[in-house]
Amino acid sequence: MRAQHRYCMQDPSLEMTDRLLLEQIQPGSRVLDLGCGDGRLLARLREERGASVLGIEIDITQHHAAIARGVPVIQADLDEGLLDIPDGAFDYVVLSQTLQQVLHPKQLLEEMVRVAKKALVVVPNFGNWRIRLQVLKQGRAPVTEVLPYEWYNTPNLHLMSMHDFQDLMRLLGIEILQEIPIINHRAIEKAWLANLRAQHVLYVLQRQAAPGETRVSEQTSTGHSAPIPR
Repeated sequence: MRAQHRYCMQDPSLEMTDRLLLEQIQPGSRVLDLGCGDGRLLARLREERGASVLGIEIDITQHHAAIARGVPVIQADLDEGLLDIPDGAFDYVVLSQTLQQVLHPKQLLEEMVRVAKKALVVVPNFGNWRIRLQVLKQGRAPVTEVLPYEWYNTPNLHLMSMHDFQDLMRLLGIEILQEIPIINHRAIEKAWLANLRAQHVLYVLQRQAAPGETRVSEQTSTGHSAPIPR
C-alpha cells in the first residue's frame, strides 16, 4: 500500500514561499490548496486577503490540524484527480512542493487549469548546480537541502528541471504567465542561468485561450498585468 503521508513536503523556504503565493492572489478570491498540510497558507489567505478557501489533504493528522485552524479541508488523494470539482470553480489553485510527489503530475496539472483561472505551482529544480555536481563527483543520487532524502525513502517520484517543466507546459498547452526562480531563499525574477542556480521555482499558469476566445486583463497585487479567461 502506498504511503498516506507523502504530500506536503517541508519547504526550506517556507515563509518566503508563503509570502510569494500571497502576493499572487487577489483579495476576495476563491482559492483551492492541493496538499494543504495543516492549513497554514489557507488560514493566512482567509485572514490577510479575505479569500474564500478550501484545502485538500491526504494525511489524517494534517487534516485534523487544518480543521483545528477552522479551515475547510477535504481528506482526499490527489492521485484520484479533481473530478468532483466543476470547471472554473476557483480563481486560484495552489500546489506547493507537491507536484513531484503525485503519481500522475501531467493529469493533475491539466485538472488544475480546468478548475481554476490560475494555477500557482512551486516545485524543486533538479537542474540546480549542487545536484549536478553531486551526481558528477559522487555518482550517487543527490541529497541536498531541497532534496533531503535518500533514494530509498524519498517521497519524490518525479524530479524535473526548469527546462523539463517548460517543455511539459508547451506539450499541455498551458501558458506560463510568470516564472519566479527561488535562489538562496530569495525570489529573483529573470535571474541569469536560472535553471543552474534556482533551488525552487514558482510558476503562475493558466490554460491557453482557445481560438476566438477573448480574455480580459487582470492587474495582480504584485503590479503585473496578466490575462485571465472570462
